[in-house]
Amino acid sequence: MKTIDDLPAAGKRVFVRADLNVPLDGSTITDDGRIRAVLPTIRKLAEVGAKVIVASHLGRPKGAPDPKFSLAPVAARLGELLGRDVVFAADTVGDGARAAVAGLAGGQVALLENLRFNPGETSKDDAERGAFADELATLADLYVGDGFGAVHRKHASVYDLPARLPHAAGGLITTEVGVLKRLTEDVRRPYAVVLGGAKVSDKLGVIGHLLEKADRILVGGGMAYTFLKAQGHEVGGSLLQEDQLPAVREYLARAEERGVEFVLPVDVVAATGFPDLATKATADPVVVGAEAIPADLQGLDLGPETRKLFASKLADAATVFWNGPMGVFEHPEFAEGTRAVAQALVDSPAFSVVGGGDSAAAVRQLGFDENAFGHISTGGGASLEYLEGKTLPGLAALED
Repeated sequence: MKTIDDLPAAGKRVFVRADLNVPLDGSTITDDGRIRAVLPTIRKLAEVGAKVIVASHLGRPKGAPDPKFSLAPVAARLGELLGRDVVFAADTVGDGARAAVAGLAGGQVALLENLRFNPGETSKDDAERGAFADELATLADLYVGDGFGAVHRKHASVYDLPARLPHAAGGLITTEVGVLKRLTEDVRRPYAVVLGGAKVSDKLGVIGHLLEKADRILVGGGMAYTFLKAQGHEVGGSLLQEDQLPAVREYLARAEERGVEFVLPVDVVAATGFPDLATKATADPVVVGAEAIPADLQGLDLGPETRKLFASKLADAATVFWNGPMGVFEHPEFAEGTRAVAQALVDSPAFSVVGGGDSAAAVRQLGFDENAFGHISTGGGASLEYLEGKTLPGLAALED
């Protein structure tokens, strides 16, 4: 895979496919981590005199312009972080984009509007997707893929466009792939994996693959209750995917056969209903045993004994991969499980990888220093699919 050092970028129009899919509250960016992650690549290209054309998706618009998914706030924040003006094009391949690119001098940066405003970006039809890639290709001379959070998508700007231009991987993708290789090819042991989040169905593929590699797997978050139910415990009104129970029982049996330690909650913080995340009003939490959650309660976080248990299981690890929060971390009364896992990684000498998405957001929201972790990924879904052993279209497109 070539890097940007292999591209003759000086004076050239360089299309940088970034992942600027940041969370927004109205027009306010609540976490700019993904913008900051691509800054080194943009700066490096600008410093050698490239005309940098940055492009990204934001949210899931339905193939047409939608003001609430505009990248305009991202353009403003990108300019602030770069310390230079960023030209914002009000479309993707129309008059606005062409004018913005034509006006660039060497070292200047433009950001195109949301790529998903064009139906060709996400189309499953090869011809429609290819036609959009053809239009994008007219804007640039070279292509740099640096949107790691999107490399598992077979989208026009991720998969088709690199085939139409000389291409290379940006610094972020190079770093992310290097980190994932440390989790799959040359792993220091003991290797512990912490999985959370809402749905067990989202993680079964990676659990199956990690059963061949990990020494212990810790499960929290909403997905833990399906595992507890599979063991015969009552989970009350907690999140439960009953259709996944047979698969979960099979995975637990496989773990036992292979000697992989499966660690589940022994107690949980529960409440009678899901908390109000807007007002952060009290939810009257109560700690109950994980083996028999009352019918009128739902588990929303790890209990104090489970926090200690999880921390002890991480203390001697040499490698840790963590994906998914341990509870409803957005509410202060249900954030302590996620905080405990983050703190355990900070306290551990292990090479720790925080696997993007809500986990990365939680680390920042809870006030942890990002530099205290080995790596914080920008792509939760992409990381999981890589660890499942899947071929990621956006990486395959850069590898020739």
